[in-house]
Amino acid sequence: MERSIKAQILKDMSSKIILISGPRQAGKTWLSKSLAPDYDYLTYDDPGHRIRLRERSWDRRKPLVILDELHKMPEWKAYLKAVFDVDGIPPALVVTGSARLDAFRKVGDSLAGRFFAHRLHPFDVRELASKMEPDETLARILKVGGFPEPFLANDEVFYARWRRTHLDAILRQDLLDLATLTDILGIETLIELLRSRVGSPISYANLGADLKKDPKTIKVWLGLLENLHVIFAVRPWHRNIARAILKEPKYYFHDTGQVKTGGGARLENAVACSLRKELDFLEDTRGLECALHYLRNKEGKELDFAVAQAGRLSHCFDVKAGDSSRSPSFAAFGEAILDAKRVQLVGSLPNGRTYPDGLEIRDAATYLADLDLLA
Repeated sequence: MERSIKAQILKDMSSKIILISGPRQAGKTWLSKSLAPDYDYLTYDDPGHRIRLRERSWDRRKPLVILDELHKMPEWKAYLKAVFDVDGIPPALVVTGSARLDAFRKVGDSLAGRFFAHRLHPFDVRELASKMEPDETLARILKVGGFPEPFLANDEVFYARWRRTHLDAILRQDLLDLATLTDILGIETLIELLRSRVGSPISYANLGADLKKDPKTIKVWLGLLENLHVIFAVRPWHRNIARAILKEPKYYFHDTGQVKTGGGARLENAVACSLRKELDFLEDTRGLECALHYLRNKEGKELDFAVAQAGRLSHCFDVKAGDSSRSPSFAAFGEAILDAKRVQLVGSLPNGRTYPDGLEIRDAATYLADLDLLA
């Protein structure tokens, strides 16, 4: 299956270093190797390859050089700068890595003007819209997640085994590359707690009490899990909304299959992944300023997602597993969301509806297949 960001990467790689980041086993290496019929592949995890990297002795007759997990190399940004400034392009230079998303996107002055960054996510409904029926794609994502290997296998037993080894590799290999930690079991327990709290605002103090840890430790652990692409945060939007809450993020899993609670939480997680993926694509390929939030006021009224572009709300979403009646949550935020597109997504809805005030009620799979968040 050809990945949706491939076409843009092919355009960019003729003049810039390409940095591809994303979750472990999302398909970064497979995507990189599909960019050219011939390539030289070097990974920093291989001792022999590390020597070749130090010597810069890859095959310059090949059109593409792939450098995997290069961020583990000390002073990797200065190294890439020197390669680009001395050798230039061609050959095309693609750098991949599963951890430290911020390191890839905020590389500082050393690589300024020399790279374009792309984030690869697991499959979602839109990416596969030309290959599968939307409702089939969404049902499979809710069952086994969107990571390519378990998604294509489409077997719940296989997925359960894959999920265990996938998370184990992240916690016992990638995590140790980021921090010196001894309490791996504590982080595993934190993940287990988050699996049943998807869609709910998270209190560091409450999680700390559950785990017998300081809230600051919980915040650090959550940051590490974000850097490792296990989870991502959706924070509250509060501008121009009276009595909005200012803190308490919600956390979602890149692997929707991780969600432990009922179908409503899994559907909300799948929607979160689709929205986040689309916004990352708009940032990476168009340079737009985008962010994913949620709306909640002190009276407990909430809209699951709010898309902000250039500092204003462009879209608001409420997600329902099966309730197609008009959600009262939209009315709770009044004029603050009046200029935003308002969409209620329902798990299964044969016929969509629109109202005179602009509110849309849509089938989730059908809507996500044609997702367009350009303001």
